[in-house]
Amino acid sequence: MFYRYEIRNQNEEEVLYLYLTMKYEFSKELIQKDDDLGRRTSNFIQNNHIPFRGKKVFLVVDDMIVKSIDLSQVPLFIDYHNYYSIDSFLVNIELDDQSISEITLRDYLLSVLLSKYMDNIHEEVLKAICILYNTYAYKMMMEEGKILSTNSFAIYKPATYYKSTLENYDVIVNKLQHIIEDVDCIFLRYQNDYILPFIHFSNIGKTFSNKKYPYLSSVKSLWDLTSPYYIEINDFSYEDMGKKLNILVTNDSIISIYNQDMNKKIMIDQHIFQLEEFKNIFQLKSTSFYIIFYQNFLRIITQGWGNGLGLSIFGANEIANNGGNYYQILKYYFPKTKIYLYAKKETS
Repeated sequence: MFYRYEIRNQNEEEVLYLYLTMKYEFSKELIQKDDDLGRRTSNFIQNNHIPFRGKKVFLVVDDMIVKSIDLSQVPLFIDYHNYYSIDSFLVNIELDDQSISEITLRDYLLSVLLSKYMDNIHEEVLKAICILYNTYAYKMMMEEGKILSTNSFAIYKPATYYKSTLENYDVIVNKLQHIIEDVDCIFLRYQNDYILPFIHFSNIGKTFSNKKYPYLSSVKSLWDLTSPYYIEINDFSYEDMGKKLNILVTNDSIISIYNQDMNKKIMIDQHIFQLEEFKNIFQLKSTSFYIIFYQNFLRIITQGWGNGLGLSIFGANEIANNGGNYYQILKYYFPKTKIYLYAKKETS
């Protein structure tokens, strides 16, 4: 809603200035009812732990004060659940042409769940995934005011896009709608910050930590070793590999792979490629792979499917098949985080 704040002392009283911009995603804020705007302002102050103890708030749009709010007149309860619920919370999707599509959280969640959907995924796993994308929507709307339709966590397409790719589309949508409703307003935080929805299909028997994201832990996921996605084998001629990389590759080439946290790269003779770039060029399922030389071709053996960070869908499925629920799945793969529910809250 707001992109920054400033607390000033005026006549021995604290006054809070909240700054907006007249971009599309904020253009509707100022035509709401005063009570709704007051509640949203109060929510923003509490959710972001702003150390403001006064009552007067000014809303500033492009350096012009356009509205004042007296927090003492805001109702004594904050209906978090109503604001953050799937049918009330609005998500701005920035499309490829940079236009903005405003949709409900329900519609966004349905889209991303359809993008991950497989018939054999347990409902408790789908609930865990849904909670991660709940969290992502809250995070991006608070920090950026929008979600890119093409991002590294989930590509957004209207739900109807999947009608042609999924059998029993209506049955699946009905199932997902119930799942979305079951975990309405539930989200994850690490030290009071929303986390990113790291999800992969299968790993090499454990998940990975990452220094950039302290809430990501390396935990055993030995179930993944039995996954049908654990091993993938692809063969390429030296000529074909060379054409794809635009370099010369022969059976005398020297290939070295460095797959360490923030330094993931592959060196072919004197040429260096990022592992993610190499993976995309050869359409591999992960950056965990080995290359074996033969007389006339190279064999790439890939392990796992995805980046190995966060929740493993295959591993989570095994937890669910053995009686685990979405809470246990999330606590296993994100042990440093806490799980919350937005609900009505009495204020002091």
